[in-house]
Parts: sequence; C-alpha cells; structure tokens
Amino acid sequence: MRIVDVSAFYSPCGGGVRTYVEAKLRAASRFGHEIIVIVPGERDRIERRGPGGFLAHIASPTLPVDRRYRYFVDESALHRALDLWRPDHVEASSPWSSATMVGRWQGTATRSLVMHADPLAAYAYRWLGGIARIETIDRWFRLFWRHLRGLGQMFDAVICANGQLAARLRRGGVENTATIAMGVEPGRFSPHLRSAQLRGVALESMGLSPTAALLLGLGRFSAEKRWEMVIRAVDGCARQREVGLLLVGDGPRRAKLELIAERSGCVQLLPRIDDREELARLLASADALVHGCEAETFCLVAAEARASGLPMIVPDRGAALDLLAPNAGTTFRAGREASLEKAILRFVDSGVELQRAAAARAAHVRSMDEHFAELFASYEELAPKPRRIVAEATCETQRLVTFSA
Repeated sequence: MRIVDVSAFYSPCGGGVRTYVEAKLRAASRFGHEIIVIVPGERDRIERRGPGGFLAHIASPTLPVDRRYRYFVDESALHRALDLWRPDHVEASSPWSSATMVGRWQGTATRSLVMHADPLAAYAYRWLGGIARIETIDRWFRLFWRHLRGLGQMFDAVICANGQLAARLRRGGVENTATIAMGVEPGRFSPHLRSAQLRGVALESMGLSPTAALLLGLGRFSAEKRWEMVIRAVDGCARQREVGLLLVGDGPRRAKLELIAERSGCVQLLPRIDDREELARLLASADALVHGCEAETFCLVAAEARASGLPMIVPDRGAALDLLAPNAGTTFRAGREASLEKAILRFVDSGVELQRAAAARAAHVRSMDEHFAELFASYEELAPKPRRIVAEATCETQRLVTFSA
C-alpha cells in the first residue's frame, strides 16, 4: 500500500510524535508499504527517508503558542499534495482543522484519524476539573463533541493508542473507534543498561548522596505536562526524604521551570536528549519515572521507562496508567499535587520492591514493529466506500481550531 500520513504535530524539535514518525518511516519497507509523511514546514520540500519513505513539507506558519511547531493552513495545498501522491490510505493525526481538511479531500483512498492528541483532557478537563465532573465538562463542550462525531463520519476508522480514550470517544458517539497500542523501539531499552556511575553523577549534581532517590521526568515543557506541579510535589517530599528530580526536555515553559527549580534546590533541568542510546542509559539508571500529565494519548516515555525496568509514578487517568506494570509503581489522583506528593513518598518508602517488580516485567513490552504490523493490517482490511462531506463542525468550533494544528 501507499500510505500518506498528514502529521500535523510533527516538528524537527518535537518529542514523541517525531520519534513515532521516524520509526514509521524506517518501518515502511519492512512491511512492504510506502509511507509519505506530510508535515507543516518552513518551505515546500521533499526528503527521501529510506527505501520506502518520504517526508514531504508544506510551507506553513508557526504556531503562536509554541514557535517550534507549525500548522497546516492551506487546504488547497494539502489537497494538491494528496492528489499528487495518490495514496491507497490516508492518516490524519490531529483532531483539529487538518483532520477536517483531510476529511474534505475528494480522493477515493480509505482514511483514518489517529488520535495523537486528547484536547479535552489536555485543556477542558485540566482547566475545569477542579470545579466540575468530567461528565459536566463534556456537556459544556458539546460543540467540540459534535466536531469529533463529525470527524468520525468523515473517516473509516478512529484509532487510539490507549483504551481509556477509545472508550470515552465511543461513549461520546464516535462509533468507529479502535484501540491499537503503540510500542517501543526493539532492542533499545533494557534494565541491563543501568549505570551506578551515571546515577551517582546525577545525584551529586543536586548535592544529594548516593542513598537518595533519583526521580526522572521526561517530556515537552508545556502546561498540560504539569511539570510545575511535579516540581512542587518533589520539593515537598524533599523536606521529609532525600530525593531529587532530573527533568529533561524543552519547550515554551522552560524559563519558568528553571526559576522554580532554582528555588527548589532538589531539581535539575537538562536539555532534550536526542541521542537514543544516551536516553536509554538514563532511563535505566534512574530510580523512578514521575509523570504528571493525564492527557497523554500513548505516553511513549512511559513505555520506554517500562522497557528499561524503571518503576513509574503516574496519574490515575490517561495512557501512562495503561503502561504501569503490576506492583511496579504508584499512582496519584490526576491534577492533585498533594496526592502526587504522597505517591512519591510511598515510592521512596518501598522503592526496592517496586524496582525489582519493574525489572522483572521489563521484557513484556510491546514493540513498535508489533504496533505497525497491526496498524497496517487494519488499513488493508478497510474497504473503500463512497465519500460524503459531513458538515458537523459548527462555526464556533471552526473558530476554536483555527490556530491549532
């Protein structure tokens, strides 16, 4: 098959989505397919990626809220690119305006919406979760639910990487929803990469002894990741136990996080790590991964941590919870700092047992090849059907998504 992925969230500076896209480009020829990934770029250009892959850039403006990213704005240019590549199947990876553009394309290819974002969890539930139940918030955002149902009718399948999101979409009326879990790069992550020296250097950099607990946070420095909450919770724990946090990443909130970390004294920020071998060693050498975001659609870093034998401290909602191995970590109430602080203290008090359990289950992690095999097989099973344009998205919803990818 020739598969075109309209990847609105791809950025050369990105994290999980870029890692996923690069893995897909490498995997294409192994599975007998051709993959063209269309991304918003600085200018129009095409890159050859291996024997069966292309990265096609469409000139697009920068995203106002994070200028490392761009967003599709020219629907006719996107349609021309789809016409040019003549795909058998088209993916859209964003539930915002680019998905509507793909849905309105008049080609005959089958198409899927792959949910690389959960806007309700990332924004609505996060902003309003302290004052209302999720069911109530969903009623307040009924226009966005109407938009999602409209997208569901434009696409042959809506694919989620975690069962919680798929179930919530089905309850909201998006009926053609399936769960296809992602995976990790095979052979890359392992508990055997653990380095006592690397762990000791990290603790020493924060003025901590080798007996302290080393927590690791990885991800984009944006509001929905809740890193401020994580830092405050670790700081609270540090008043009672010897614990430090190594926070690795980059993003629009970096300056603010650096100020908070400087006041804390038990937190150190590092830049994003692009070297996959270095990342694997760091994951294996920490004592636990702490993750504050309940809006992850897959949480690649949690899967990589599990494959590294690293215990996890994760929220009780979202994709990270799906990846928590039995008896190999602790959970906290999503968005609640006090609950996170208690979860960290529970980990510190029983870390050895949790580390043993995490290491024992490290081998039982789905690989990215298994993910692609299932994903591509599902595309081959889709039968082309007549297209109809669904005008479900209201004017209000269209204005909402204008500046989103």
